[in-house]
Order: sequence, then structure tokens, then C-alpha cells
Amino acid sequence: MIELTLNGKLQQFLGDESISLLSWLRNVKNLTAAKDGCSGQAACGACLVEVDEKAVLACVTPMKKVAGKKVVTLEGLPESFLQTLGRAFVAKGAVQCGFCTPGFLTRTKIFLQINQNPTRAEVEKALRFNLCRCTGYVKIVDAVLEAAAALRGKTEIPFEEKAAIAVSSPKFKAVDRALGRKPFVDDLRFEGMLHGALKFSDHPRARVLSIDVSAAEKMAGVRRVLLATDIPGQRNSGLIIEDWPLMIEVGEITRYIGDVLASVVAETEAQARAAVEAIVVEYEVLEALIDMTQALESDIKVHEQGNLLGEKIIRRGNVEALFESSSFIASGTFTTPAIDHGFLEVECCVVIPTDSGIKVFSQSQGPYRERDEIAHQLGLSQEQVEVEVVDCGGAFGGKEDMTVQGHAALACHYLKVPVKYKLTRPQSIRMHPKRHPTILKYEIGCDEKGMLTALHARILGDTGAYASVGGPVMDRAGTHACGGYHFEAVDIEARSVYTNNIPCGAMRGFGVNQATFALESLIDELCARGGFDRWQFRYDNALDIGKMLAPGQVLTASVGLRETLLSVKDAYEKARYKGLACAIKNCGVGNGLTEESKVIIEVHEGGRITLHHGWTEMGQGVHTIARQVLCEATGITDIDMITPFVSTASGAVGGPTTASRGTLLLGRAIIDAAEELKEDLQNHSLAELAGKTYRGEFICDYTDADGKPGEIISHISYGYATNLAILDEEGRLEKIIASHDAGRILNPKLFEGQIEGGVAMGVGYALTEKVPVKDGKLTSGKYRALGIPKMGNLPEIEVIGVESDDPEGPFGAKGVGEIGCIATAPAIANAFCDYDGKRRFSLPLDPVAKKN
Repeated sequence: MIELTLNGKLQQFLGDESISLLSWLRNVKNLTAAKDGCSGQAACGACLVEVDEKAVLACVTPMKKVAGKKVVTLEGLPESFLQTLGRAFVAKGAVQCGFCTPGFLTRTKIFLQINQNPTRAEVEKALRFNLCRCTGYVKIVDAVLEAAAALRGKTEIPFEEKAAIAVSSPKFKAVDRALGRKPFVDDLRFEGMLHGALKFSDHPRARVLSIDVSAAEKMAGVRRVLLATDIPGQRNSGLIIEDWPLMIEVGEITRYIGDVLASVVAETEAQARAAVEAIVVEYEVLEALIDMTQALESDIKVHEQGNLLGEKIIRRGNVEALFESSSFIASGTFTTPAIDHGFLEVECCVVIPTDSGIKVFSQSQGPYRERDEIAHQLGLSQEQVEVEVVDCGGAFGGKEDMTVQGHAALACHYLKVPVKYKLTRPQSIRMHPKRHPTILKYEIGCDEKGMLTALHARILGDTGAYASVGGPVMDRAGTHACGGYHFEAVDIEARSVYTNNIPCGAMRGFGVNQATFALESLIDELCARGGFDRWQFRYDNALDIGKMLAPGQVLTASVGLRETLLSVKDAYEKARYKGLACAIKNCGVGNGLTEESKVIIEVHEGGRITLHHGWTEMGQGVHTIARQVLCEATGITDIDMITPFVSTASGAVGGPTTASRGTLLLGRAIIDAAEELKEDLQNHSLAELAGKTYRGEFICDYTDADGKPGEIISHISYGYATNLAILDEEGRLEKIIASHDAGRILNPKLFEGQIEGGVAMGVGYALTEKVPVKDGKLTSGKYRALGIPKMGNLPEIEVIGVESDDPEGPFGAKGVGEIGCIATAPAIANAFCDYDGKRRFSLPLDPVAKKN
């Protein structure tokens, strides 16, 4: 028996003394503020608690080590103190998805006990072990300094009170999220809930000869083992192409190491995982297709129809003739790696039975599509499957594809009890799609005055074992191959191919990051060969109204790229070692697809409002922007009267939350619904409108996949950016200045936070990030092995906002969710070359050569 003090109360522990403190806190004591982000790898700090006034990682601390000690979690701290910390983090914009925030707050509490008046450098040092994937850390440091000042002065931290756009309204429910009180999926608890675990393929390509589950079925706590033959409906699903089976059948060939062969449901998570280890699979191991360059010629067919998933071909003008007449030519072959989204909240899903079917609690970026896929798998109607979105602990595109949802739904469907499935961190890395590794062969030219002439590009992306959105990702690489510049002629071919590698799909930037790295590197090469100033060359060639994009769309409004260049010009001229890069990114899926967003506004007793919509809150602030837009559109002055809610039961269709389009599409739908509400408010108070419902929608059905240059509209809107990377005298990355055209900035703090987080992700892409894989297998399942930067690995980040009212956006706004990370890596690559003269053709970049 172990005795310890937990939050001031004596506790006795009679169980296995080797289990982690985190497991006991969360699963036995139901204290869920401390989070599980790395599955016991001591890598993220989300599980941080206080033990005898010291910071301790609960995920790697066995119960035997806390015997006789005082353990304090956030739940045990005084409310006034918690409110000060929470409000400081919210007021400064330090809470995005919020999954990491309780760990940061715990670290802050322990630190401020020692140092009540810290410097910025001291805060950065104290927090350097905690990981955040969303924020870029700038605002977290701001928040700790704000909290310290408030605690010293015993003052309350105010929030923005104005209910409108263009102000930094506090993020919806962010204090609760910061304090660990707003549940994520893994925090949900239901009476009698069972737990599931998955058996994955041991090989990237092998024929499954047999699956023996007899030993697993006899193990303690096991309620059922499910196989592919148990799926009552359609086994395959997929975001666009339905080529991804929920489970592989005996006799079939696996396509990657994340293929699921069996699923175990047990009374506890530990029992389910133990039973999975008892499953015996007999394989005939086959040669795997690993090299994307061999995919189109290989005799190995990952799918029956062949290994070509998709291609985008864009040709306009006479490229050959323009190259012949160009004064300067630059060319090169560039490579980029697969990288992981690295969200702190691993994939998790809870499904409960209902009278008519099931209800799914999900982190999905696309709840309506998820509902449809699950319904197909179970042979149910859409009405029998409800998906309620629980705030998502980071996604960045990585939670578009289903992982555990179908398995949890299948188990609940059979057992008629609540079921939870959750991946471990190594399983998450193994299973979910990544950013595409690519090979990009580029050639560009310019005339004697430094005006761009022609571009030739051949882009190949490895989409891995299943389609996901690999086709559109490489399409986007092709349509954005010209970056932020006008070329008179282009010859672009972008292809995605199947291999037996981990699938690749949506990730922040969606193929544009890779193309921009190649293009911007060669822009600097042209400047070197022609003796052109790198800033002036970009300014002279930058897209503007009347200029044409790669597919032939002519820009007609809201093009702020030159303004972003002007905003960094002084800093560029003052810096000794520096690199520039420009970027463009579409807002909206476009390419001829109809995009739809519906909202339903319900007014309740006392004037409280439920705002139903279909977009996922994953840290970017879509709920907050929705509330601000509704206030601006109606004149409502109390933003806290509005509660956003996302469930497929409402019918307020939206999403998936991708393509930097949530603000644009949701905002337009809210404005549509607000017209009637605003009119009613002329003669009635909100309370008097109780019982009324208002509906709105926005449909974009006027884009084209292909068309005549000058007439085609590929996308509804575009964002633009310039990044300036500055190195110090030793060649170390000192600062990134990120200037962004965001249309109209609806919430300055949210805008800055999105860009700072994007820049941090771009720095990781440039310097350290890569999925550790060889021959189709992971060489490490460690979170640290992904190379995600922590606070001490990042430079100073300065964000500049440029406004250029977009006529398509709500009150002139456009999305910035993706473009924040696109220009950073090429800017750093160009700065490195400026320092040591070495052009780098691969990510992550080789370090700079030190000067003698």
C-alpha cells in the first residue's frame, strides 16, 4: 500500500505500483487536467504536475515514487490563482488548441513561486522543456510575464469587452480550456465504457495467411475481438477515393504498416492492449514498393488500377521559346521529406449507443463526411449516426482522415455500450497520413531586366498506401508552382503515386510548401546570376491585380503581396545575412468543387443563442470568429450570449475544416442568417425573440478545375505573404519577420498567433523535422524523433499584418491558417546560402558552414 497526499487530501493506493502517476490521476481519480501527449515518453510536458513543489512528468513517474509525497494538480490550486493564470494566457492569446496549456500553467506556477519578477529570457529558460505545436511560444511567454505582473500587483487581468470584429475578443471557453476543464475526447467518461486497441500489420507489404485470436479472446477483461469479416457494411472508405479498408482480411495483401488486422475490446485500455499482443498473425512477406521514382514502372501494384493516383498538367504559352530568349536561367532538383503533424492530442474517439443507432464524439476535421463513412461501414442510414465534434487538440490537416473512429463505432454497434479507442503516440505516427515527400525538378528564366519569363516544373509526390487527399495535394503544388509571381509561360506536371509507405495527405500548406521551397531557391539563383537585388526582383515580379496565376486565373482584387514586401524592406536592407521568400495560398477548396456552409441560429430563453455550424475548432479560433462576425452583423453587444455548437444532428452542414476556408465560408453563412435576426432586433430584444430560429448559407459553385487562361477561376480567394529570415554573425537563425495579407484582420491576437505558430512549423520543416522511416517501417516511434522544435530552438518571430479587403470574405477577411508556414523554410534556405554561398536542395537543410 502507498500513502500520498493529493491536492491536500491523504490518499491510499493499493494497485500496481509500477503504473504511472498520470494513469492513476486520469483513470482512477478522474483528474484530467494533466494530459497524455506522448504516451509515457517524457517528451511534451502536457502531463506536468507538482510533487513536493517540484515539476514532475506524471507519464514517466511510477506510483511507487510518489509514496509519502505531496502531489498537486491544477485541480488542487486556489481558484483565484488559477483564474489569474488562465486569464493571462487567454488575454495574451497563448491558448490555441489548449491541450498543452495545463502543463504550461503548472510549470508557470512552480516557476513563479521561485521568481516573482522574471525577465523574458528567464521565462523562456523555465518553459523550454514543454512542447506546443500551435502557438510558436511567443504569446505563452507574454502570458507568463502578464501573470507574474498581475500576481505581484494583485490585479485582475481584463479581457476585450467590445463585441465586434477587428478586436481581440478572448477565445471561446479558453479559460476553461487552459485550466483543463473543457474536455477533449480522451477526457470523456461514460458509465460502463469499454476500451479498444488495434492490431497493426508488422510489414508494409505482406499477404495475411492467418489471424489467430484464440489466445486474445481468453484474456482477462476481453469482451470481443473484431475482424474484417465482422464489418456489416462497406469496408473501404476514403476522403475522395474509397480505397482504404477498415481492416484487412485473411488472404489479402497489406499496403503499409498502419493497416489494421484486428480490433480488441476490453474492460480497460491495458487489457485491450495486452490482448492485442497475444494475437498471432502468419504472413507471407512480400517485396514492398518504397521508392516513389519507381512507382510508375514497378511490377508491384499497390492498387489494382496501378500506382498513379493523379496528375495535374498545366501548359500555357511557349516555354521553350521564352527559355531560348531568356538572359538568365536557373534550374535544380529539390527534395522534401515526409513530416508528421505532431499535434499533441493523439487520435481518440468515443462512441455511445442511442435508441436509433450511435453517437460519435470525435476530433474530426470533417464531421459530416465522417458520419457518412461510418454509416456506410455499419450499413446504417445517415440519421442513425450522429457525430458531435469535441474541441480538437491540434490537427493541421492530420485529422481529416479517419483512424480510430470506424473501429470505435463498430465495437459500439455490436456491444451496445460506450466504447473508447485511442492511439498511442507511436501508433499515431504509424497510422495517420503525413506531409508528402516530394521530388521537384524546376527551371525558371528571366530577361536582362530581371523580369520572369518561363517556368518548367516536374513535381512528384509519394502519397503512400492510400489516396487520402494526395491527388489534390499534388494538384495544389502544380497550381501554385509559380508562387507569388507572374510568368508569361508555364509547363507544369505534378503527379502523386502510390507506394507502400505511410500514407500522405493534408497538412498545413497542402503541397504549396514544397513547391515554394523549390521556386524561391531558384529566384535567389536568378538574382545571383543576373546581379539583381533579391528584394527588388521579387517586388518587380510580384503578383498584383491583373496578373495571372499558374492555371490562368487573373487576379481582380485583394492582392497585398507587394505591400508585404514593402513592410519588410527596411529590415531587409539593414540585415547583413538574410533570406527572402514570398508565398501565395488559396482560400477554399475551389477547382470546380461546390463548397457549402450552413448555419442555424437558435434563440433561447433570456436571449441566449446557440450557433450551429459545421466547422471544427482545433485551435485556430473558428468559434471565436463566428461569434465576432455574428455580433458585427447584428449589433449584439454581449458576445458571451452566443454558444457555438457542432453536431451533424443539426444539419448545419460545413467543412471539412481545411483549405484556410473556415472563416470565409462560415462568416458568409452567418452574415446571411444575421440579416433577418438584425431586422427583428430593430423592434425586439433578444430575450423577446426566444424560440425563433434563423438560417443562413453560403455556397461557392463558381470555381473551375480547368479552363481558358484569363477566364478560369481556380479559387475564390488567395492569401499572400513575405518572410524575411535574418542570421547573426555566427550564421544562427536570429529572427523571422512574417508579413501577411489577411484581407481584413478580424481578431488581431488570433491572427498573430496563427502566423507565429505557422512560422514555428516552418522553422521545423527547414531545420529538423522528418519522419523516421526506412524501407516502409518506422525506425523510431518517439515523439522527439519527429524533430518538432521547442521554445529554445526558435528564433525571434515578428508578425506584420497587411490588410487588403477581400470582396469575397466576411467583412473583407480571408483565411490565414495555412499560409503562415509556407514561406519560412525557403526564406531560411536563402539566408543560409547568403551566409555561406551554398545552395541547399533538400529539407531539412544542412547547417551553415562556419566562417573562418
